Order: sequence, then C-alpha cells, then structure tokens
Amino acid sequence: MKPLDPRLLGYARAARVFLAAGAVIGLAQTACIVGFAWFLSQVIVRAIHGQSLDELAPMIAALAGVVIARALLLWIAEVTSTRGAARVKSQLRSRVLTAVTELGPGWMAARNATSVATVTGPGLDALDTYFSRYLPQLILTAIATPVVVLVIFLQDWPSALGVVLTLPIIPVFMILIGWATQTVQKKQWRLLNSLSTSFLDVVGGLATLTLFGRAARQAERIRSVTEQYRVQTMKVLRVSFLSGFVLELVSSLAVAVVAVSVGLRLIDGSLGLSVGLFVLLLAPEAFLPLRQVGTQFHAAADGVAAADDVFEILDAASAGASATRSNAGADIAIVRMSDGPSAGALRLSGFAAGYDDRPVIGPIDAEFPAGSFTAITGPSGVGKSTLVAALLGFVAHTGAVTLDGHAIEAGATGLDWISWCGQRPGLFAGSVFENVALASRAPDRAMAARALAIAAADEIDLDRMLGVAGAGLSGGQAQRVSIARAVYRALERHSAVLVLDEPSSALDELSEARLVDGLRTLTESATITLIVVTHREALARAADSILSLEPAAMAA
Repeated sequence: MKPLDPRLLGYARAARVFLAAGAVIGLAQTACIVGFAWFLSQVIVRAIHGQSLDELAPMIAALAGVVIARALLLWIAEVTSTRGAARVKSQLRSRVLTAVTELGPGWMAARNATSVATVTGPGLDALDTYFSRYLPQLILTAIATPVVVLVIFLQDWPSALGVVLTLPIIPVFMILIGWATQTVQKKQWRLLNSLSTSFLDVVGGLATLTLFGRAARQAERIRSVTEQYRVQTMKVLRVSFLSGFVLELVSSLAVAVVAVSVGLRLIDGSLGLSVGLFVLLLAPEAFLPLRQVGTQFHAAADGVAAADDVFEILDAASAGASATRSNAGADIAIVRMSDGPSAGALRLSGFAAGYDDRPVIGPIDAEFPAGSFTAITGPSGVGKSTLVAALLGFVAHTGAVTLDGHAIEAGATGLDWISWCGQRPGLFAGSVFENVALASRAPDRAMAARALAIAAADEIDLDRMLGVAGAGLSGGQAQRVSIARAVYRALERHSAVLVLDEPSSALDELSEARLVDGLRTLTESATITLIVVTHREALARAADSILSLEPAAMAA
C-alpha cells in the first residue's frame, strides 16, 4: 500500500492542484510552528528576566498573530482538502464509468458487478479521510520535519543530533504496523465486497429461493458473512488503537531523550535558557507530523484500498485501448454481400470479433441497405450478440465498418449513429416516460408516445410509475418499453441504424405482429436501417432479408 500512488496524479488532475496547494499551506504552517516556538520562548525568557508587560506587548501581539495565522491555515487546509476530495472522487468516478463503458459487457461478464458498484460508491467515498486527513499530514511531514530539524541544528546541534538519531524509530514502527494494517484491511475490504454481493444475489433471486425453500439458508449465510465482517472490523480498530499507542509511546520517549539532554546542559550552564526553551518547544514538532501520519494512515486505509481497485479498472481500460487483437480464423463462415455499396448502407468488410483473443465470429462481409429490415438468425452461441456488441464498440473487432461510405470507429465516432435494445429491459424506478426518454436532450412526450405505439405498447400510460428494475410491468410490457426507449433514441438522435436483440422473446403472437407492423412503419417513414437478432420465425419472415450465421461445419 503506497503512501501516494503516482497513478492518482495521472487519473485525477485535481489531485495535482490539491498537492500543490497542500505544499504551500504546509510551508506556511511550518513557518507558524517555528514562529510560535520562537515568540513563546522569547516572551517567557524576557518575563523571567524582569521585563514589564508593556515591554512584552509587541512580542505577545506577534505571538497572538502567529496563533491566529496557524488557526486560519488549519481552516484553509480543511476547506482545500474537502474540496479536493470531492473533485478527485468526481473525476475518478467519471473515469471509472467511462472505462467500464469502454471495456464493455464482455469485460463485466467476467467480474462481479456488485463489487464494481461498491468500489465506485462507498469505496471512493472513503477517500474523504485520505484527502482531508492523511495527505495533508503527509505533505506537512515532508516539509515540517526537515525544516524543524534544520532550525534546531542551527540553534543547538547536539539536540538536532538527538532528534536525527531517534527520528527513524517512528518510521520503522510505522512500516511494521503498516504491514499488519494492510493485511487486516484487505481482508475487511474483501468481506465487504462479499457481503454486498451476497445480499444483492439474495434479493435478486428471492422468489426462486422461496419457491425451493432455500431462503432461510441464504439468510444464515448473510448473517455469517456479516459476523465475519464485524469481527474483521474490530480487528482493524484494534490494530489502529494499538498502533496509535505505540507511536505515541515511541515519540514521547524520543522527545524525552532530547529534553533530558537539554535539561542537563541547562543545569551545567553550557546552554542558554532562550535556546534551550526554544529547542524544547520545537522538538515535539519534529516528531508530531510523523506520528500523525501513522495515525491517519489507518483512517485512510479504506480509501487507499478502494483506490487500488479503481486504478486496476482504469489500467485495464488503458491497456484495452492500446491492445490490438486479432480475431481472424474464427470458426464461423458467412458470406453475404451485394456487388457494390448502396447509398446510406451499413457495410461490414472483413469484420471479426471475439473476447480475450478468443475469436467468436468472422471474418464477415455483409451489407445492410438503408431503410431495410434485416433479421440475423442462427443457433445459440454462433455469435449473434457478439456481432451486435462489436458494432456498439463493447467488443474489440477487426475489419472495416462503414455507414454511407464513411468509416465508423468505436469511441471516436460516437454512438449517435446507432440505437440498441438488448435482451434485458434494463428499466429503473420512475415513470414510463422517464424510462423511454432516458438520457434525452429535451424529453418530448409526443415522441415518447409515438415510440410506445411503434413498440406495440401504446396501452401503457406514460405517467405510470415503475419500481426498481421496472417492477409493476409484466415481462412482455417491460420488453416493449425498452424497445420504445431504443426507438425514441433513434428518432431523437436521427440514428441511421436500430438494432434489437431478441425483441419478441417475451411477446405473444398478437403483440409480436403489432410490433412488426410498428417497426415496418418506422423503417418506411424514417429510412432507419433495422437489424433484428431473433430466433422467432415470425420476425424472420417479416424481414426484407435474412443474415444467417452458421458454424463452418454446418455451412459446408
């Protein structure tokens, strides 16, 4: 666990500004520390020598000014750290969401979605302590400790030598304690992810668990993981409290060594009272920043652990962006191509796609004319959904994709040219209108009503409120609302291509026929190229053409 991961500066630019501001504030705080010790020692020594209050007034005023300045700097540091944490969290969350989008469903399929949500949610929230407590203290330590030791050396080199010799003891104990903390902290973080995942799995499958009489066992499992998390949390707290005690004890003993040396030399007259008192006031300030860093390290451990997981996601996205994958030689054979490209057509040339260097589909040469209705058919596992995911930029592919003769490059071109509805509705809590007009630039009720009519869902009220995951609608209704959302996007953003993945799998024959009629009106009136992945014969018969994906052995 690094004190400051360099990747933080690369992935969150706000962190650079925060560190620069922290350095300036830390330097000013160090000046206040030295000034406070000097003015206080002078006031005490001069009072002992018999100066009057009037004579001491300037020194007392200066001392008060230093105290006020130090308090003001503490407030500025708190404000700076709070704002810095908010900005860094915002930038990291934004980059993580972008990274997950770039990595796509193929990457997410191999990972736990709940774990990713936990990292980007409460995990990044733990960075508050990291920025408001740990990093400011780390910066102050890097500035204050060397400066204070240098000032002590200029005043009394034997005391400075004592500080330098005893100072390394604290980092040694910090490293030893840090190893222990890292172990228990990582285990606690894994248990939190396990608890979140278990709870979500139980909620998602509660109906099935109840039907098979397994709900009680799952409740016991969650209770067990919760107890493990509680025990591990107490272990983390125990290590934190013990480490705080050890650091306090070590630093107190180190200061005592310096104090005894100063006291003995004051007694024998080899050291003046002014210098001795000044050194005694500064000596604890040399050890205090290091001790505070050790204390705040434990408070920030959650945020550091979560940041490590965030950086792994961002690193994966960076590696994926620069990686070149070759998917040629897939076990799929399809040839479907007109003699020449037609105006407005979507054209695939040598198109191949796969996951983790494993070819799934291709190479393909195919064309989808503008305003046409094409059904993509084939046995399960042949690569139909992979083809769609590659068009959306979620899966790496090779070959050329052109629309009306212009190259389409995922990420660079954007996705306004294509609208899509997957096999799962993906609805959220809110009104039907909010679901249909999701991410709309200017929500339009008339357009939403038209989209519902095209999706054969005009009987569903736009103001109808839905629960989590679209609760309140039947499976077929939810599917049609999600189709309406894709249609709405295509109409609003003037998408040239609309892709529907198994759009009628939950529909009866009558609803399916109405859906086909609605989609027909869409392609005829808006000249949208419609591509439908389906196993249903009715949709295949209604299409203008069929792109049949078959394994090479079957095609032969």
